[in-house]
Amino acid sequence: MKLKCAIVDDEPLALGLLESYVKKTPFLELTGKYSSAVLAMKELPEQQADIIFLDIQMPELNGLEFSKMIDPRTRIIFTTAFEQYALDGYKVNALDYLLKPISYSDFINAVNKAVRWFELLNQPREEVTSIFVKSEYKLVQIELEHILYIEGLKDYVKIYEEGEPKPIVSLMSMKAMEELLPPSRFMRVHRSYIVQKSKIRVIDRGRIIFGKTRIPIGESYKAAFQQFLDSRS
Repeated sequence: MKLKCAIVDDEPLALGLLESYVKKTPFLELTGKYSSAVLAMKELPEQQADIIFLDIQMPELNGLEFSKMIDPRTRIIFTTAFEQYALDGYKVNALDYLLKPISYSDFINAVNKAVRWFELLNQPREEVTSIFVKSEYKLVQIELEHILYIEGLKDYVKIYEEGEPKPIVSLMSMKAMEELLPPSRFMRVHRSYIVQKSKIRVIDRGRIIFGKTRIPIGESYKAAFQQFLDSRS
C-alpha cells in the first residue's frame, strides 16, 4: 500500500526533516509541504493526502484549528514540541502524536499505524478481523473475536469483551458501529444492542444472557433473530 502524505510546519528544519523521512520511506509519497496552515488550506484540497503531518503551534491558524477543517478521511499525525498538547490532539481524532525532535523510529511507528488503519478501511467487511475505535482520546484496536456484545447509549457505544471487567466506551452511533461490523458475525437484536452470533450460549424467555446481562430482543428484530436460530437448529 502506498500512502500520499503532506507536511504542514512553520519551522524550516522540521519541515526538511520530515520531508527526508518521507522520501526514504518506500510506501509514502509526498504530495505537498507547507510552511503554514493558511497556505495548506488553499492548496491541500487539490493535492489529496491520506496522512498529514501537522504541527500544532503555528501563527495565524494553529494545527488544532486547521485539523477540524481537514477531510475526515485524512488521518492526522500531530508534530509538536509541547507535550501538553497530546490529549488535545486526540480530541480531534489524531491517529498519533510525535514529540519533537522526531526520530525516524518514532516516525515509522506512527506511519505503520496509518498503514494498519487504511488496510482495515479497505478490507471487505466480511474479511475484517479488527476495528479501530476512539476511546479516551486515543484510537484503540479491538479484535472482533473478543467482542460479546455492544450497547448503545445516545451518542456513545459500550463494547463488551470476553474476560474484560469494563467495556470500551466510544463516541459513535450504533448505526456507525453496525456499518463497521461484518453482518455474518454480528446481529442487531434491539435498537440498543448488537451481539456476536457465535457468542450466544443462553436464551431465556426471549432474552439473550451474557453473564448477569439480559439483552432483550426488539419487536422489529424478532423475525430475523428467529430465522438465525432456525438456521442453527
